[in-house]
Amino acid sequence: MLGKLHRCTVTRADPDYVGSISIDSELMEAAGILPFEKVTVVNMNGGARFETYVIEAEPGSRVIGTNGGAAYLAKPGDTVLIIAYQYVQSGEVARARTVIVGPGNEIEAVISDEIDVPPMFAETM
Repeated sequence: MLGKLHRCTVTRADPDYVGSISIDSELMEAAGILPFEKVTVVNMNGGARFETYVIEAEPGSRVIGTNGGAAYLAKPGDTVLIIAYQYVQSGEVARARTVIVGPGNEIEAVISDEIDVPPMFAETM
């Protein structure tokens, strides 16, 4: 995992939009999520889980908007998790940020984690 927005509230759904999920750019920045990055969205109300790409919504708007087909999987008022992933090489340090989101999609806390990724193969002699 690279970054997660934990327990956001969907604020709008537009099935006529071409696709994606709109996220307030301040929330994106807090989680380390980039525009057009692929994310997994987990709907905590209905259990739907889907993948899409991110587009920036106006900073400070606190918008979480499902677009296109995703609008049928998460509607306004639903609580969602939005997760971006990273690839980490053997021996690298993996860094992840979890943004705890509260009422009104306000940032309550940011939790940063680091872990050393062990080598895939140990040297043997």
